[in-house]
Formats: sequence, C-alpha cells, structure tokens
Amino acid sequence: MKYLKYIVLGLIVAFAAAGATAQVVKKNDGDRRDKKDDGSVKVSDRQQAFYEQREPSEADLQWTKVVYRILDLTKGKNPALYYPEEPNEDGQSMFFIIMRLLANNQISAYEYLDGREMFTDEYKIKVSEMLDRFHVLFSEAKGSTEKNPKYAIEDADIPGSEILSYFIIEKWEFDTRTNAMRSRVDALCPVLHRDDGYGNVIPFPMFWVKLNDIRPYIAQQYIFTDDDNNLTRYNLDDFFKLNMYTGDIYKVKSLRNKTLMELYPDSVALQHARDSIEERLHRFDKNLWAPSREELQAQVEAKRKLEAEQSGETLEEGEGETAVQEEKKDSGKSVKTKRGSNSDNKDNKKKNNKKKVQKPKENKSSQGGGRSVRNRKR
Repeated sequence: MKYLKYIVLGLIVAFAAAGATAQVVKKNDGDRRDKKDDGSVKVSDRQQAFYEQREPSEADLQWTKVVYRILDLTKGKNPALYYPEEPNEDGQSMFFIIMRLLANNQISAYEYLDGREMFTDEYKIKVSEMLDRFHVLFSEAKGSTEKNPKYAIEDADIPGSEILSYFIIEKWEFDTRTNAMRSRVDALCPVLHRDDGYGNVIPFPMFWVKLNDIRPYIAQQYIFTDDDNNLTRYNLDDFFKLNMYTGDIYKVKSLRNKTLMELYPDSVALQHARDSIEERLHRFDKNLWAPSREELQAQVEAKRKLEAEQSGETLEEGEGETAVQEEKKDSGKSVKTKRGSNSDNKDNKKKNNKKKVQKPKENKSSQGGGRSVRNRKR
C-alpha cells in the first residue's frame, strides 16, 4: 500500500513537470512568431497609440512657428544618429531602422518636394522606385504581395555611412491651456551625401518620414550621447523629445517660401538672421510676462558692461551690483524731491487761500448783535 502511494505521487509530479515544460516551450514559440526574420519586433496598435503625439487643436494654440533645421551628424550629440555604421551588439543606427521599416512595409515615406512638404496618400513613395533611384540593391522578400510589398536588403547594401545629415521639421507652439511654449519634431528627412565622380560631394534628400510613425521603433534603440559615459541612458525617441540635437535653421515657413540662404546671401547676415530667430523662439513666452527683480538687475548689469566695453573701460567684480544700487538710490531721491516739491506747492496754495478768506471779526460781531436786539424788541 505504501508503494502504491509513492507511485501515485511520482506520477503526479511527472505530469506537473511535463505541463510546465509545455507551457515554457509554447511561450518561446510565441516569442519567435512575434519577431521578424531581420530581428525587428512587431509593434501593437496599443503601443503605437502610446507613443503617438497628438497634435494640439488650433483652438488651444495662440501662436505657432514652423522651422526647418539641418542636423550635421558630426556636431554636438548628433553622432548618436550615425553610429554604429553597421548593426552590431549595440544596436543599429537611425537610418538602418528606417530602411528596415520601409522594406517590411511597416511605415510610409513621402516625397521630398523642394519648397513644400505634403504628407498625404498622393505623395507616398513606392519603396522599390526609391531604392532604384539611389542605387540600393534589393530583392523581393518572402510573403511579398502586390498589395503588401516587402523587400530584402543586405546590411552591406544599405548606404548608412553616406547619411551625414538630416533635415527636420520643428514646430514651436504656445498652448493656452498650459500657458507655455513647447517645440516638437514633426518629420525628418535623411540626406545622402554621395560623390558625383568629379570629387564633389553632393547632398541628396531622400524622403520624409513622420516621427510619430517611427517613435515606437526608435524608442527600443538605446544610445549614449557622451564618450566619457558609456551608459545608455536615453533612446532615440528621447533624443528628439528632449531636443538633444544640434541644428542650424535653414528655412522658416513664410508666404514667400524661400530659404534663409536665398533671403540672406551674405554669410554674416545669414548667421545674424539665424541668431535672431533662435532668440525670438526662446524668448517668446518670457516676453509675455513681467520680468522679475533679478531679471531687471541682470539687464541693468548687462547694459552697464556693454557700455563699459564700448567705451574701453573694464568693470571689476561687484561694480555691476554697485551700479544697480546707485541707480536705485538715484531713482529714490528723485521721487522724494518730486514729492517734496509738490507738498511745498500745496502748502503755499493753502496759505494763500486762507489769507484771501480772512475777514474782520468786529463787523461780524456788531452786525450779529444788532440783529439780536431788534429780534428781542419784537
């Protein structure tokens, strides 16, 4: 009887272990089905909606400005978009992610039109035509159909090393709900820099991609933006969301629809126009409110230093603060003298009025006494 109990317990343990291993295998199979052949992971509709930034309503916007920038991938923290040149254990570059998504027909790209951008179905590009135009080798992938075309591209055939810059469309918006200014990247365009055969490197803008479409995918690629710290604290989505990039303004949306280089051919005037636009964008919301006391002091000190530099003088430390205090004292004195003069004038006017009103008391008393006697007799 004892042996029968041990046999039953052994069978129960064996069945439980078999069920657990079956569940584990089933989960792993599901994970393998969720992954693509090229290693990219599917994104659900819920995840897409989570990363999507909804454009604010025009009723909530008080002011907006559309700015076009060029990101040089050799400046500032922009190399984070360029490296690694080929996929490795650290991940893949921004352009590799975009090309894989286009090859798998997971996102849409739009034609680069010189002077205007149209993000409608009419201007969607055909991936095969774009690959032929830029001489990228490809073949049809498994499961490709006429309605859902897919392409296979080798890593060596993707011209990631020739993408040396990006164009981005940046929108600055003042929201009346939060009473704050914010900027967001709406779309980006990879720019291919290729030799024309005569030693001249010519930039070729390839296509526009909406940032909302690729945000769930680039959020999975972590990067490090500092050579001294190799911790991957940010992802590519944070790179754009936190405005970690460095880029020069080359165009502002206007009625004439011209670039700054067309409006300002001189390099000095061009840089001055860029700086003035940057300053206006960053100070727009600050100019809506009255400055604080510290800001006023800083303005006076800056003005004092500028005047000293123009006159050739040198201000020592603390002279700016003393200048601010002196100006305050002078302003206080001027106010007091004005008040004093007004008060003196008022006192003089009162004295003169009193002198004019005074009358002899004797006449009043005599007249009053006569009237009282007559009244008594009556």
